Amino acid sequence: MSTKARSTALYSSPFSKAYWKDAAAELKDTKMLVITALMIALRVVLKPLAIPLGPQLSIQTAMLATALGAMIYGPVMAIPAAIISDTVGFMIYPTGEYFLPFVLTEIGSTMIYALFLYRAKATPTRVMLSRFCICFFINVVLQQLIYAWWYTYIGNPEEAKESILGIMTLTRILKNIAMFPIESVVLTLFLKLLVPITQRMGLTYGSDNSMGFTKKQVLTLIALCLVGVVTATGYLGYRYSNTSRSADYSDKQRPQMNKKMTQLVLDKTDDWDTETVVCIVDSAYRGLFQKETDYTVSIYILDEEAFAAGQAADKDYSMDTLWSFSKSGPKKDAHKSLVKVGTATFTMEEKTEAVSGFSVEALQ
Repeated sequence: MSTKARSTALYSSPFSKAYWKDAAAELKDTKMLVITALMIALRVVLKPLAIPLGPQLSIQTAMLATALGAMIYGPVMAIPAAIISDTVGFMIYPTGEYFLPFVLTEIGSTMIYALFLYRAKATPTRVMLSRFCICFFINVVLQQLIYAWWYTYIGNPEEAKESILGIMTLTRILKNIAMFPIESVVLTLFLKLLVPITQRMGLTYGSDNSMGFTKKQVLTLIALCLVGVVTATGYLGYRYSNTSRSADYSDKQRPQMNKKMTQLVLDKTDDWDTETVVCIVDSAYRGLFQKETDYTVSIYILDEEAFAAGQAADKDYSMDTLWSFSKSGPKKDAHKSLVKVGTATFTMEEKTEAVSGFSVEALQ
């Protein structure tokens, strides 16, 4: 560790030369490097853990480690810490293909926490402002732009265009408005518990009661909770009514649902008994608190020759590949093994699986 006396200055804003000098000095402090490594490890461990609140709504626990770490080691150390935690996290918990620019969301989030909380008098107001900036600038804007970059990279300009246009969609805005207050309250309570400990350890500076709540802040947090709950309810109602449940199928659920719907169609019709039938769930809409789901299912028959050619060209190409298709899967299938022959629509009561209004529109 450096023998030079460590600065314990606090700053009202990051717009000063001294602030960035202190932040850069953390890179030379052995103790801080060890603390940063521990915070990165905690951040990676917490990555897959979340507190579920509803479909597509959950509190990511890694947020807590990210904020605490940024408060301790500052904006300069935040960049390598974010890069390492994102890369190691992907290696341990891989999801899809690795696309380097997504690390910018980790860097951006960590930097925002650091700019608001490092070498500052930590207050509930600063915590709330940091979460608001992350929800808007990172979750709403930057993330969608990176998705657009990804779609362009893989040669899908139409999806890239939709990603950019989707930055200000109602669903996305409602989701982040709902999560911002809830995450702010959780993070504030978490830091209120740990800030006195980090101050006694000499990792952060200020008074032990810096995270104490004023009456105004308590009322603000209560109001934010109410806003979050009301908005989350509105989001869930809007999403249930306007987003197909099939969009949330996991890799395991999708083939199960496709096989289930195929058996249902075969039981209800006699048109394709001599063919190999594969049904794909196009959409599944169910309103919030409703017990019935309206399904639209595309009916395909297997082109044996095309399927055999696909297997010859790709050893991993199998019936499991076809069963795992989503609505757009048959169109994207280079081997064109499935030929659409009709569409089935019906309503299913989720608990009893009773079917009503079943109809099939066959293609001419």
